[in-house]
Amino acid sequence: MEDCRPLGFLIGLPFALVSLILALVGAVIYVLGTILSCLCPCCICCTGLANLAVDLVKLPIKVIRWFVDSIPC
Repeated sequence: MEDCRPLGFLIGLPFALVSLILALVGAVIYVLGTILSCLCPCCICCTGLANLAVDLVKLPIKVIRWFVDSIPC
């Protein structure tokens, strides 16, 4: 029962919803960056945008894990 942290999960839900919106924005940026890098492979900035977008897509999971780990059972 050491992994039982429902309070951290419930408190983290609003922040996870906000980060979910950011993740959707990140997905759009990733698609646009991929299209731009296919059209012009010399654009190195598109690679940076794609990496930023991938981090934004992973954000909701990171937020929930941080809240669950921060609040004791």
